[in-house]
Amino acid sequence: MLTIDQYNQTEEIIKPQINANDETNWRKHAHLNHQLGYVYSEKDDYQTAISHYEKTLKTELNFLSSDDPTLALTYNNIAGVYASLGNFTSAFSFYQKSLEIRQKILPPSHPDFRIIYNTIGRLHQDMGDYSTAIETYQRALDIQEKYLPSKHPDSATSYSNFGSIYSVMGDKSKVLEYYQKAFEIQECSLPTKHPDLVTAYNDLGTIYSSMENKQKALSSYEKSFEINLACLPANHPSLVTTYNNIDSVHQSMHDYKTALSLYEKTYEICKNNSQLIQSDETSTTYNEIESTYYSMKDYSTALSFFEKSTRNTS
Repeated sequence: MLTIDQYNQTEEIIKPQINANDETNWRKHAHLNHQLGYVYSEKDDYQTAISHYEKTLKTELNFLSSDDPTLALTYNNIAGVYASLGNFTSAFSFYQKSLEIRQKILPPSHPDFRIIYNTIGRLHQDMGDYSTAIETYQRALDIQEKYLPSKHPDSATSYSNFGSIYSVMGDKSKVLEYYQKAFEIQECSLPTKHPDLVTAYNDLGTIYSSMENKQKALSSYEKSFEINLACLPANHPSLVTTYNNIDSVHQSMHDYKTALSLYEKTYEICKNNSQLIQSDETSTTYNEIESTYYSMKDYSTALSFFEKSTRNTS
């Protein structure tokens, strides 16, 4: 991953070449605009990125056939920038153009289709078209299963995609089914301290909690916490979310003493970390501590944390 300074240096190298380049050398001109589109995209300057990608596209359309593979890449990159801007309609249009070219030149089970179907599936999900998203994710999985081992980590990602969409749809049994499938693959294919296992345990904890299976929720959250704690300093900001997850389960079980002791650790991390002072994590911590003290009928302390939460969000 390049730094912003490195992207700026790349931009300074490429721009003079475009300005000085004879446009009759269309391939070089298209390539340089394509590079600048990528640089600006990585700098989150999406409008400028689109401008350069569209210059590339205009040049390529003048000299290439409509089903040239080069156009598929350009369409795909433009779509990605539109998706970053939240313009899902334009993103879908360009992804579809990229897909149509690939469908003309590649066999139906080519690995490239797995990637683009997953991308389009995510787009349908973001647009709220969940049934089409599921169908598209399934196409990606069907292709994937033809050339990857059944326990390949990419299959876990696919199952997680299904889990996330069923979560939005509120189908808890399906969420659990797919998160468990993802976890089983990750557990046997990843190192025991891999960050993806933190996410997997958190996902399981969240669905178990929503299904009122508090013991399994607590067990999952605690395993996530153990991995985080083994890899991170004791005051690392990432521990806040995990602490809050465990705390919320203890509170729901009316184990207020344990919940409060953990919330206090979270509070200390938030209080001593400048990045977290005005964050949602800090507001959540204040709210949960307030709720716990209220449940313990310590109303004055509860009021104190309510006021802190109010100041933090104002």
